[in-house]
Amino acid sequence: MFVFCTEIHLSLPSLSLKEKRGIVKSILGRARNRFNVSCAEVDRQDNCRVAMLAFVTVSPDKVIARNTLDRLEDWIYEGWPDVEITASQITEL
Repeated sequence: MFVFCTEIHLSLPSLSLKEKRGIVKSILGRARNRFNVSCAEVDRQDNCRVAMLAFVTVSPDKVIARNTLDRLEDWIYEGWPDVEITASQITEL
């Protein structure tokens, strides 16, 4: 069994925490449904301009787990053109 985690740092076009919450909840909810991953906002909750999201997947195949998180990052990039990915790191746990 292989467990992979990715942390994605985002720069958001929001001007309030309410706008930020809408963007973040949309990304997290759709990612859960589309990629079957566990996810949460893990840091920088008090800043409306940035977000740090974490996604975790478990698979019996190392390649499938890694590819799932790679596809997830591409999906965020394509689905939210106004959201900038400033950093991303995939780690095997």
